[in-house]
Amino acid sequence: MQLIAAWLVAKPLNGVLGLAATLSLPYVSLLSGVVLILLVLGKGIRMATLELVLAGALIGLIAALTGAPLELTLSNAASIWVPAWLLAVLLQRTRSLTLTLQVSVLMAVLAMSLFYVAVDDAAEFWRRIWTAIADAWREAGLTEQADLAESQMDVLTQQMTLFVTFISWFVHATACVLGYLLYRQLPGETADYGRFRELNFGRVIAVILAIASVAAFVSGTVWLQNVAFVMFFAFWLQGLAVLHWLHAAGHLPVFGVIAVYVLMPILNVILVMSLALVGYIDAWFRLRRTRNETE
Repeated sequence: MQLIAAWLVAKPLNGVLGLAATLSLPYVSLLSGVVLILLVLGKGIRMATLELVLAGALIGLIAALTGAPLELTLSNAASIWVPAWLLAVLLQRTRSLTLTLQVSVLMAVLAMSLFYVAVDDAAEFWRRIWTAIADAWREAGLTEQADLAESQMDVLTQQMTLFVTFISWFVHATACVLGYLLYRQLPGETADYGRFRELNFGRVIAVILAIASVAAFVSGTVWLQNVAFVMFFAFWLQGLAVLHWLHAAGHLPVFGVIAVYVLMPILNVILVMSLALVGYIDAWFRLRRTRNETE
């Protein structure tokens, strides 16, 4: 990893190629966000932004030459690069990984709230989108997929706002952590913005979550329910930090950490909820500090 990080920051051309190439990788385009965060931290905001613009021009040129839809290509790039750039700048300015991720959670909740303000009926908004997707699948001969989407339309439309918000936050928060860890692999002096295993979203966010949960239960408002769910699931990252702290403190063998990552795709919902619960309890009772004090 150190060699990859060093190569990416060695020359401007390397950074441009790294941004463009990782963006085109199927299913893991978030790696482009990781590269961008590395470049901002390792080379500064101005140089990284210049390389970002050149990478955008490069993928635009490739799209034009190959006949790919230019608008779709650039909008996909913006959806990855803009949040990553903002998080990288915030991380560099605050010099705190914890504060950056705390702000990211609050911004995700704010973005979802603004969506509910801008859209009169969120379920109907997603219904139109899924209907268009189902129609496109049917025209492409994917009849079974279209029928499945239409049969699950009510469930999909009710959960899409929550799903999109959490997945978007998850992707960009993960990219922020990985980009910072990659930056720390650079040879020579690198700034210390905190260790991942010390991550704590804090009692302020925990209190907001508690208030939102009670208000959602009393009022039955979908918006508040989604706010509570997004904030709760965000604590899975703190639960993961607790896991790494346990390993660093010698209380958990490396096999245990590996097992969690291996089981993540299989027990995704159960494991994420379990880690979120651990993280939320840690935010209230500071389990890591308590354990240190008793040893």
